[in-house]
Amino acid sequence: MAHTEKETYGSYPTDAFDNPPSGPVGVHRGRRSLAVRVAPFLMVIVVAALAGLLAWGIASGELNKVPWPWAQQSAQTAQGDQDRQDDAAADDGDDTQADADAQDDAADQGEADGQDTDGAAQPDDATADEQQPESQPEQTVNYNTSVRVINATGVNGYAAQQSGVLQSVGYTSVIAANPSGGALPSVNVVWYQNETDLATAQNIADTLGIATVEQAAGIADPIVVVYIAAQ
Repeated sequence: MAHTEKETYGSYPTDAFDNPPSGPVGVHRGRRSLAVRVAPFLMVIVVAALAGLLAWGIASGELNKVPWPWAQQSAQTAQGDQDRQDDAAADDGDDTQADADAQDDAADQGEADGQDTDGAAQPDDATADEQQPESQPEQTVNYNTSVRVINATGVNGYAAQQSGVLQSVGYTSVIAANPSGGALPSVNVVWYQNETDLATAQNIADTLGIATVEQAAGIADPIVVVYIAAQ
């Protein structure tokens, strides 16, 4: 028999494929929300900003100024160590001062007991005087020394006259002379060569009434009397 009817969708019996589930099936996905699509870009921006901020903090040093909890603990520990060192140094200084005070007290006690700081007894004044060298003996007038009397007054025989005065008091070696061309003083003077002649020169000056007594080098005799003017 010839098939004359046209087959349509309704000509077949219904089965499981005629009632598919709602929504996308298999590899097909529905449209995602705006938040889900934007979230990856936001994460990239945030990570990039944090990385740039970290790099800037390291380069500028501002990162070291951040009060990190572990940094504060390290600073407190270092401060505690410094305080302990200062206390130890102060204790050492006190001990040193105490030792110095004790040494000073011992020295004072030693001086009070008549001893020096090394413990050796100090000599008393009498012993110290005995140990001092004896003073030089007083100079005496030497009447035997050579004395030259120079007459620069222009008065004839004045040197011989004054020589006689010295001989009358005991001088045994007196010579009268005239100037020999050397430099003359401005006043009547008694010159002497050495310190040992000072007492003799002073005695001659007193005998002749001359006020000036001077030590001079290069004179011909131990004592030279020069008259510029007659007295």
